Amino acid sequence: MAAKSGQAYKSAVINSLRRFRDRYFPYTDKVIKDGIPRVNDAAEPCQPGYLDNLPVDVQFLIMTFLSPADICRLGATSRYWRAMVRDPLLWRYFLFRDMPYWTSIDHLTMPQMDAPVIHEDESLDDREEGSDKGLELKFDYMSEYLKGCPSCRQQWLPSRPAYEVVTSFLQSLVPSPEPRYAMFGPGMEELDVSLVARLLHYPDVLPISGISHRQINGVGSGISYIFNKQHKFNILTLYSTFRAEREQARMQQQSIGSKLFIPEGLDETGCPVYSPAPQVQQVCQVVDGFIYVANAEPGRGDNTSEAAHIRAVLSSGRVTSTRPLLVLSCIAREDPETARNQASHRTPCVDMAKRLKLPKMANPWMVQDVVAESLAGLLDGISWLLKCSGVKL
Repeated sequence: MAAKSGQAYKSAVINSLRRFRDRYFPYTDKVIKDGIPRVNDAAEPCQPGYLDNLPVDVQFLIMTFLSPADICRLGATSRYWRAMVRDPLLWRYFLFRDMPYWTSIDHLTMPQMDAPVIHEDESLDDREEGSDKGLELKFDYMSEYLKGCPSCRQQWLPSRPAYEVVTSFLQSLVPSPEPRYAMFGPGMEELDVSLVARLLHYPDVLPISGISHRQINGVGSGISYIFNKQHKFNILTLYSTFRAEREQARMQQQSIGSKLFIPEGLDETGCPVYSPAPQVQQVCQVVDGFIYVANAEPGRGDNTSEAAHIRAVLSSGRVTSTRPLLVLSCIAREDPETARNQASHRTPCVDMAKRLKLPKMANPWMVQDVVAESLAGLLDGISWLLKCSGVKL
């Protein structure tokens, strides 16, 4: 089914580009004869380049091998390519092709998946070349791609002003309180490689600052780590059951009820509603954010209860929508043989965000792909979490 959809997207893009070129650049039909481009008649506006004269399907194939930044540079070479690379069907194809391979997504870069579908005859044919008339009525798939693709975000983000860099340096000299985060979720307990254990025994990634003996309203304060050799933060781990129950459920590949949440019935849409247990509520009152460890291995995860658990902790404790939520979309280990097809060996981060219903939440959130065995991707998520908590990195 996916292969058929991909082929349909390709055909739609090629047909759209071909119709547009035939309408506004008819002179490019006089392609190559005996390896030499034909000389234009005097009535023709200009001699097209060699790349312009290639068949549309070949031009599209070339663009599929280019990075998004390269495609934008290609559009700056001529009027012809400026128009061709702005086709919304082209960027819709790139968006749906590449989203399964993105390693992170957040509340600012999540593509609007409920956008109206653009049909083939609604792409570039509705405007004249070089004109932006009518474009404002269409969904901008190009912008959605560039803001969501992890490799493009840094290229399009504005650089920090000099005064902000100086301010950050001065603020780093002033001691700041240690951010505290509550970590929970089935990915901590269901995987055969423990993410928590790897954190404790992988000091090259996150050195341990210490295990504090102080308590948070009667609950142990967890473990303090050091990020980038200077920023301390604390993680309080919340397990859903006792260790023996978790081990038995993992061996038997069974799901067990969580003792962190109390069922409260169903809401008006039929979804379950939970409230945090008293000890969890105490934690939620004082932490600066949350880390949810999701099981991203294929076929795992309970869409309804997971989203309800997240809503329960975000709505408890301090009444604020500014506390960030970091979702670690975790698999146990990465097999080099299956890693080439990321969509088959893990749940893509965009799909994880939809599964947990994160776009409907008011709090800032991020989904980051992580491998428990190597902790790959973890530091990117921690960096985002600390920045949301006001830490100047």
